Amino acid sequence: MNAPHTIAETALPSPTRAAMGQSHIHESARAQVAGAAHYIDDLPEVKGTLYAAPILSTVAHGTLNGVDATSALALPGVRGVVLASDVPGDKILAAFGHDEPVFALDSVQFVGQVIGLVVADSVMQARRAVRAVKLDLTPLPAVLTVQDALKAQNYVLPPVFVRRGDAAAGLAQSAHRLSGAFEVGGQEHFYLEGQIAYAMPLEQKQWWIYSSTQHPGEVQHWVAHALGLDNHAVKVECRRMGGGFGGKETQAGHLAVWAAVAANKLGRPIKLRLDRDEDFMVTGKRHPFAYEYDVGFDDTGRITGLKLQMAANCGFSADLSGPVADRAVFHADNAYYLSDVEIASYRCKTHTQSHTAFRGFGGPQGVIVIEAILGDIARALGRDAQDVRLANLYGKDASSGRNVTHYQMAVEDNILHELLPTLEQTSGYRQRQAEIAAWNAHNPVIKRGLAITPVKFGISFTATLFNQAGALVHVYTDGSVQVNHGGTEMGQGLHTKVAQIVADELGVPLHRVLVTASDTSKVPNASATAASSGTDLNGRAAQYAARNVRDNLASFVCGLDGCGAGAIRFAGGQVISPKTVRSFEEVVQAAYANRIQLWSDGFYRTPKIHYDKTTLTGRPFYYFSYGAACTEVAIDTLTGESRVLKVDILHDVGHSINPAIDIGQIEGGFVQGMGWLTTEQLVWNDKGYLATHAPSTYKIPATGDIPAHFKVHLWPEANREDNVGGSKAVGEPPFMLAISVYEALRNAVAAGRSGGDAAAPVVLMAPATAENVLKALGRLGG
Repeated sequence: MNAPHTIAETALPSPTRAAMGQSHIHESARAQVAGAAHYIDDLPEVKGTLYAAPILSTVAHGTLNGVDATSALALPGVRGVVLASDVPGDKILAAFGHDEPVFALDSVQFVGQVIGLVVADSVMQARRAVRAVKLDLTPLPAVLTVQDALKAQNYVLPPVFVRRGDAAAGLAQSAHRLSGAFEVGGQEHFYLEGQIAYAMPLEQKQWWIYSSTQHPGEVQHWVAHALGLDNHAVKVECRRMGGGFGGKETQAGHLAVWAAVAANKLGRPIKLRLDRDEDFMVTGKRHPFAYEYDVGFDDTGRITGLKLQMAANCGFSADLSGPVADRAVFHADNAYYLSDVEIASYRCKTHTQSHTAFRGFGGPQGVIVIEAILGDIARALGRDAQDVRLANLYGKDASSGRNVTHYQMAVEDNILHELLPTLEQTSGYRQRQAEIAAWNAHNPVIKRGLAITPVKFGISFTATLFNQAGALVHVYTDGSVQVNHGGTEMGQGLHTKVAQIVADELGVPLHRVLVTASDTSKVPNASATAASSGTDLNGRAAQYAARNVRDNLASFVCGLDGCGAGAIRFAGGQVISPKTVRSFEEVVQAAYANRIQLWSDGFYRTPKIHYDKTTLTGRPFYYFSYGAACTEVAIDTLTGESRVLKVDILHDVGHSINPAIDIGQIEGGFVQGMGWLTTEQLVWNDKGYLATHAPSTYKIPATGDIPAHFKVHLWPEANREDNVGGSKAVGEPPFMLAISVYEALRNAVAAGRSGGDAAAPVVLMAPATAENVLKALGRLGG
């Protein structure tokens, strides 16, 4: 095996090498640093633009008897109030579950539900006027916890059950058995650019919508549906987002619809931008989960039977809760073979914001439960958790008899048998475990913990129909290239990677390729940029489009030089035939003069995938991405405070298209996951009010939380499936590497507990705030 490489070894691109595999800077980096990269709030506004602010419900559940906007309408600059009665099309959003009103109708379902809008000449006039609107609400009983929803059988979607083998028999025959319960909280997306939309009515009932969205095609559909129009009348454009993380996959569509309905009523362009507090109150989060498990295992820690209940807090409507909860089921095994298993997945309805997509899309909520179970097994047996994890890994291939998941997909590309021991060695795991044990034996207050956890993450949309993409490539007569594809740029470097792919396909320098704004009028019916599949799908579609143009040029040159098309090479800005060498620009100009097509479309559909969404069995994923992290932490047993001391990561991105961007995604994903599990606590009070709705009360990781020792290496092996450039997805899998932080914290808690309970499960609710750490230590009441 070649040695893993780091960013330092690939930081400077070479002009003589292909664009792919080099660390080119993000295509917008210079503009972003200079403040010249435009987000929606930076765009010049059309004459006559008005501004909207939302009217929000003040109760978690209640009857909406009326809205009195008389006082608001009397204020200076106020132009109108927009309510459900002003929606010209369907008053229910065109969402998957068809269970969300555009504006509240006769009831409200959570504190912060949008009842309507006030529209005014300025943002501040609109926001001041909202405070003058009087709501007539009759409160009703509200369901606010998963436990209450389970008791009432209050679900947004029916429960799902997946079984393999005989879990009851496996448990009964197990040499050892444990049971437990714990919870993990949700997470606010906290994108730098909040939710925003700018709706402009055009001539003849046509619309131009600027939306900060991961899914322009869905925004187009939702707006058309609400306005009672055909999709072709609505154009949605997004040049870039200031972060998305899943929060702009569906819920950006709400703002676009609200703004469009207001613009339709008033006949003027409307901009709607939520401030940070409103964004917290209105939009959904990562789904909080509650778990109960009963596990059996042998003397080595190998699982011999498992019953698992996962209950997702979905909020008031379905949104994407179905596929999120499905992916949690798919990832409840993580990297481990479960022979006899029974999983129950409940999709609970509560009177809170409708929770939605978030980086990992249910995967983290699945992975964390099996990692916690294995950690508890290791403590019960007095074994090192790394050995227990190695004992439970999927086999390398079919000959092991342990390479088929509980949803009947074969694991054909398992590299963890090599990757985990490599990280164990390079991180000095065994030696550090001994050092930490010695430290903990002599330090009564500060306790340290260390853990290695792996990740096996399935890549593809679980909704098979979304695994398709389109792209356009235009070559202009000066040899410059423009690309448009169905993906969206939210800072993750998708446009940069697509440009690299196209540059290499045409053999031109990277600076000659420009990727333009995502636009529903160019590439129709595009899937969301999500599921870590942005480059896999759109990069391949763009590659195919560029290949079509290249083949046209190759055939033209063959006609000139009398050779076969396969003899023509495109590299270094040149077109090379057996007879002569021409510049790319020269060939393009000659081809144009001879009426050769210099643009093309490309289309890609992911191969091999299929599954039965009723039974959750089949092959939902094209391949798996792998990785592992070794994390060391310390806790103060008197205060409950914790700190991450060291992180070592070895992660699999196949043959990296852009190592700098990939390592940045790994670092960012890990830190975001660390925040989910340590500091980012969402607190709803007993009235359903989100008390943590601002940076003053909700803490994301800051620079001071990042350890000085933070090392990332890339696994050097190419993707074994035929993916673009031999690469693998990178956006979501690294998030789950941060579960090593949680497991290290639990190990530190175990070292800090008094009495003879070293073998007992550690019940640490996530996030591991100081309060929750003290509870796990037994120093605060539950």
